[in-house]
Amino acid sequence: MAYTIFLVPSTRRAELDAILREDRIARQSHKLREASTVGGPAGEYCIQIEGAADVVGEAEQRLAVIGSAPSAAEKERIHQAFMAEDEAASAGMGLFFTEG
Repeated sequence: MAYTIFLVPSTRRAELDAILREDRIARQSHKLREASTVGGPAGEYCIQIEGAADVVGEAEQRLAVIGSAPSAAEKERIHQAFMAEDEAASAGMGLFFTEG
């Protein structure tokens, strides 16, 4: 599945929210965090959009107007941080649904 990651200044949150509400983009998977929680700069948001390649491409065009794409290495590091967060959450949920 295709994905993109962008850093968006917190001062542009309203514009980011508008992009995320656009119908085609809204139907994709989003992860939005304060960038500082994934090792990014304070005062910015980190947004990951994952889904259909054509829609991810559309999201990249829209996000480029209000934010910036991290370097390839930084993008991969952030993506791995999001994946680790998902895995930790899944492992924690397992504690609720297993006998012990």
